[in-house]
Amino acid sequence: MDLQRAYIIAEAGVNHNGSLEFAKKLINVAAEAGADAVKFQTFKAERLVSKSAGKAEYQKKATDHKETQYEMLKKLEMNDEWHFELINHAKECGIDFLSTPFDLDSVDLLVNKFDLPRLKISSGELTNSLLLLKIAKTGKPVILSTGMCTLGDIETALGVLAFGYACHNEKPSSRAFQEAYFSQAGQASLMKNVTLLHCTTEYPAPFHETNLRVMDTLRLAFNLPVGFSDHTEGISIPVAAVALGARMIEKHFTLDRTLPGPDHRASLEPADLKQMVISIRQVEAALGGSSKCPTVTEMKNMTVARKSVVASRPIQKGERFTEQNLTVKRPGDGLSPTFYWDLIGEVSDRDYIEDEAVKR
Repeated sequence: MDLQRAYIIAEAGVNHNGSLEFAKKLINVAAEAGADAVKFQTFKAERLVSKSAGKAEYQKKATDHKETQYEMLKKLEMNDEWHFELINHAKECGIDFLSTPFDLDSVDLLVNKFDLPRLKISSGELTNSLLLLKIAKTGKPVILSTGMCTLGDIETALGVLAFGYACHNEKPSSRAFQEAYFSQAGQASLMKNVTLLHCTTEYPAPFHETNLRVMDTLRLAFNLPVGFSDHTEGISIPVAAVALGARMIEKHFTLDRTLPGPDHRASLEPADLKQMVISIRQVEAALGGSSKCPTVTEMKNMTVARKSVVASRPIQKGERFTEQNLTVKRPGDGLSPTFYWDLIGEVSDRDYIEDEAVKR
């Protein structure tokens, strides 16, 4: 993964609505849009949520308000066969397949059965130390979303990951996690394996609560690659995040925002996803380098756009240059206007016609 170029994750999530064909269409859309990866969510509802748990307000608005969170999620599970088909379909489309595991068995499935190159950890799982430790012990790199978190929460989570990556034979404990975080081996393992994503966990997220400057805080606090998981409406905020240095962007998308389901309304439709990718790549190209000098394409315009010192009227040999007989005009292939005042009072050594470039 080249973090010099923003890695764009098209988050399909559970927007497949329980349909394998929908899920494949989502992969097609992500690939056609130019995203680097398409990401789903892997879970067993009975291991993720209690059967009496309620739904978030945004979920109630977008789904049957009478059903529980468990009932909603049960319909959105992906079985082993789904994973096999979707991973192969993504490969055929030339796009990376990623998924977020929400329980320990799902980690085993994604790592041991399908050998995914990296795993995504959702904001809601950042305090789930059992899951973090399980993932780190697989040795797989992780993308860690940080919605709803303080810097202390993130440091604690990174301590668990550092322990899992670097302390293979030690007994886990809160103290051991802290020691692992501050150890040289732990820090090296985090640098090698972890990308942090700033995130605001609301669907859609209000613009005034997005706080993109937090990305700078995360970089300074943890010295890790930082990106942005976006839940705002539209494409302007993820594009701005790349301009501010995000090395990874995650954005929900769907086939149709009016479909029933918990995440469709906070997702991009295909045309908008494609435009987001195009806009991000344009911003990256525009960021360019930090050296201020004429570019290759500017060079050909310099003569046309700049000016030279010219005679404002005919000047005879032996006549002194004055403010009355000199001016500056395009093109800029003669003496720079910087030398205009140096010429004033000098004697012309030749005749000039009007608009002729003056020489020294």
